[in-house]
Formats: sequence, C-alpha cells, structure tokens
Amino acid sequence: MKLQLPIAVLFGVTLLALQGCAHTAIREPTSSKGDAPDAIRTLGPDQRFSTLSSQAVARRIRAQRAGQPVNILALSGGGADGAFGAGALVGLTRSASRPQFSVVTGVSTGALIAPYAFLGSDWDDQLAEVYTSGGAEHLLHSRGLGALFGSSVYSGTPLKQLVDRYATDALVRAVAREAASGRLLLVATTDVSTGEPVIWDLGSIAMNGGAEARTLFRDVLVASASVPGLFPPVVIRVQEQQALYEEVHVDGTIAVPFFVPLAFVEPAKNSSDPSQGATVYVIVDGRLSEQPAPIRMRARPILYRSVSAGLNHMLRTTLELTATDAELEGAQFEFAAIPVAYPHLNSFDFRTAAMRSLFQYGYKCAQSGRLWSSSRDAGREDANRDKGTGQPNRCPADDEFISRLAVR
Repeated sequence: MKLQLPIAVLFGVTLLALQGCAHTAIREPTSSKGDAPDAIRTLGPDQRFSTLSSQAVARRIRAQRAGQPVNILALSGGGADGAFGAGALVGLTRSASRPQFSVVTGVSTGALIAPYAFLGSDWDDQLAEVYTSGGAEHLLHSRGLGALFGSSVYSGTPLKQLVDRYATDALVRAVAREAASGRLLLVATTDVSTGEPVIWDLGSIAMNGGAEARTLFRDVLVASASVPGLFPPVVIRVQEQQALYEEVHVDGTIAVPFFVPLAFVEPAKNSSDPSQGATVYVIVDGRLSEQPAPIRMRARPILYRSVSAGLNHMLRTTLELTATDAELEGAQFEFAAIPVAYPHLNSFDFRTAAMRSLFQYGYKCAQSGRLWSSSRDAGREDANRDKGTGQPNRCPADDEFISRLAVR
C-alpha cells in the first residue's frame, strides 16, 4: 500500500498533532534541565533512569572492553527502505565481512533493525522475516474520520503489534547478555514537550527492567518509528530519582536522521596503539538525493518536493559532519545509501514484493563487497563505478554521487 497523503503535507498536520497530544504529559518541560544533545538515558538496578554524558558512557565501554576494536554502526530512518539496511546486514554475514559492533545506534526503522544488528548473525533469520514476511504490509491502517480529531492519520495498533511480535522475551534476554559485556545498544526518540532527541540505552533496560523490561523495550522502539501525524505518539513512563513522569515520544528522525556520539569515536587517552582506533559505519535507509522531475505548480507537490529536498540536505549534512568528526579523531569512516537510480523507491510502500526486492538488493551488494563507500577510497578510479549511466543494478559503492560525498 502506498501513502495516500504526501508525507510533506503531513508536516503541517504534525504541528497540530503534537500540540494536541502534549497536554497528556505529566512532566512539565523546563529550560533548566540542560541535558547535552548526546546525553544517554540509562536505567539502573533501582528501576530509575539517570541521564549520563556520552563521555562517561564511552569511558565505561573502554574500561570493560579494553584492547578490543571499537566498531560503531549507525542506522538511519527510512520507513520501508529499512529493508535495504536489513538485507545489507544479512549480506555482510554471508560474505564473512560483518564486524561485531561494540556500539549500535538506530532511529525509526533503523531502531527496529538495531537489536538484530547488535545481536549478530544468529538473529539474521528473524531480521529477514521482519522485512520480507509481509508483516509490515498492513501498517497503514486508516483511522477514517477519527483522523480528523485524533493525533494521527493511521492507527498505531499494527505497528505496535508488529514490534511486539518480534521484540520477544528471548530477544530482550539476549540483548541483556550482550550489554553486560560492555556493548551498547542506543535508540533515539523525540520528546514532544521539549522537541529534543532522547537517546535510550536499551541494553540497560534489558538488564535492569525487571518484569516490565519487554514492555518498555517495545515502547521505545515503537516511539522511535512513530512518524508524527501518521502514527500516534507513545506515552512512556519514566521514573527519575523520587518522581514518576509520563512523557510523549515520537519518531527520532524529527530530531536526528541518525547519530554517532562523538565521545565513542575519540581514542582513549594515552593510547598509542593504532589498532584501538574506531571504525564508524553508517547505513542510510534511503536516498541522499532525488531524481530530477517536473513539478506541477500546485501547493501540495511544491511543498512535498521542498520538504523532501530539505530533509535530504539535512541528512547529507549530518553524514558529512559525522565523517569529518570521525576522521579528525583518527577513525575510519564508511557508509552506504541507496543510489538515486534504484527504481520505484517509496519509503511508505510496505508491499511485500517491494520490500523483498529492496532486501535482496542490499543483500547482494553487501555479499559482493560493493556496499561501503569510504573516504580512504575517495577519488580513486574504479572501472566498476557508475559514471552517470544511472543503471538501477549498480550497488552503493559503484555510485558516483555517493562516492563524491566521501570527499570533503
């Protein structure tokens, strides 16, 4: 099923939707909280959340995993385009080139992929099932006239049921085991009251969440994927110190398209061993640009194209800044995105055939070693690279536009 209303038009609806739901939050937004943009919300054994600086969390990881390589994977949002990232991970497994990621971060559909990327190849079958079994085909379930008075055009029940089906007790226990070894699984949502991103440490929830761990784990994933205006926001209970709050959260991509906290990239102090440098991988579940197209002189298509262009520019800017920060710290940086020439791409096309095709595309490119673009290879002459032919079967590493982004 394809989206009935253009996503750009819904940005206007989003403002009303967010205002309409904000009154349900008990927590009053304050200007004195002053959390850093990359602060991490961690659940402790006392069932209370605390907000830690990314620097403090990074120091803890280095201490627990001393002498081990730091591989960081960031997964972007992208709706149905998440099938690309899912297929790429399974393809990396088949080519025996998939690293163990010490830090995995996810936003929106990237948040749904992130637990499987974190757990590794043993969970590839479940990851493939999420994106190819047809379970996502009925996500866009209209609320009919209810959409005029509620907080969303579509019901949130199908999305919640889909996440609940796969975020099993077994998955949460497996995440807890890996988190106990010092690895980190982070997911971003957007707090409606503040308009700021909230980065959740899902590993700490899995380890310390008690009987409610799975429910909280699931709610954070659903919130991260709940596009405002399309799906209803998610109310999450948060206990901090002596107070219990209810917060309203929506899609993390409203605030960040993907994220790599700089503190995780910085090398450990007094370390002269180059093998301890980080490697940052970013999978963009979508295009970095769009094909030129004629535009009708009407409000909706002009708004759609303008907002889409703005989001693409924000994504590219975030990608370039992340690459620059990583390389300034001596880290290796590699990324992948769907080439513009890939046909019939619609991030809200949840038809099973379309998602399977995109999954297979990501799988084959990763399996053949044509997934990543890297600044270390920028500017190199490659006979296999797309020279502007626009052939749809080209892999990300063969695409000239994607490769140029590695040059700064």
